[in-house]
Amino acid sequence: QVQLVESGGGLVQAGDSLRLSCAASGRTFSLTLGWFRQAPGKEREFVAAISSNTWNTAYTDSVKGRFTISRDNAKNTVYLQMNSLKPEDTAVYYCAASNLGPLSGPYPYWGQGTQVTVSS
Repeated sequence: QVQLVESGGGLVQAGDSLRLSCAASGRTFSLTLGWFRQAPGKEREFVAAISSNTWNTAYTDSVKGRFTISRDNAKNTVYLQMNSLKPEDTAVYYCAASNLGPLSGPYPYWGQGTQVTVSS
């Protein structure tokens, strides 16, 4: 089992930056870590993912060049640095983890989510 706890959400203005963190505990060996988000009335969507060795990352097109995923394996923590935020980035952001490998998932483990609200 893997437990995930997100932090760092909040209310910001368009153009601002925010950094989300997600601390993993439990079976943290060789975890692929990802971020997803769900806006009101929409389905949950993939945002970014990073491999256990940090060599591979993936992003959804709408955040490329603005968001950066990184991880500190010594702290079992994954980060999502979000720059140039837009109102359409408003959503609950979820951290996800998998022991299975591929960045595309599936992701059996999920955090509780953290709200990000971007005002115009």
